[in-house]
Amino acid sequence: MDKEKQKEIAKKSKGFFAEFQKFIMRGNVIDLAVGVIIGAAFQAIVNSLVNDIVMPLISLITGGIDFSNLFLSLDGKHYATLKAAQEAGAATLNYGTFITAVINFVLMAFVIFLLVKFLNSVADRVHKTEPEPEPTEKTCPYCQSRIPVKATRCPYCTSEIKD
Repeated sequence: MDKEKQKEIAKKSKGFFAEFQKFIMRGNVIDLAVGVIIGAAFQAIVNSLVNDIVMPLISLITGGIDFSNLFLSLDGKHYATLKAAQEAGAATLNYGTFITAVINFVLMAFVIFLLVKFLNSVADRVHKTEPEPEPTEKTCPYCQSRIPVKATRCPYCTSEIKD
């Protein structure tokens, strides 16, 4: 490879990495990364809420049903727990885990809804706008001059103004 070709390749790679660095440092990418990290932490909180508070209450209401152990063994045998079925290598349909995931999703969506609703109400209070004052002037349809709203005759062209 000649030196001219090497210089061209080096120039292209520097341009690529400079472009990549510019992309990474853009505000949107940083904001997205922060959102993903906070979302993961928030998900851990909601998972704990579901698994440690909501599911035990639902279990109490439903007479002790443990959703994590609701499954269907696909090999036709009966297993006492999901763990026992998995240890035996049986294929299982874990609908209890799915129910927990659905409850988790609904709770997370509800909590996010409440959070957004709260933030919107705070933003509305902060950015509270005064109502627009009633206009005191209007435009004469004949001469296009600005005249008082209550005027019935234009003081500039003397035309009669009909509303």
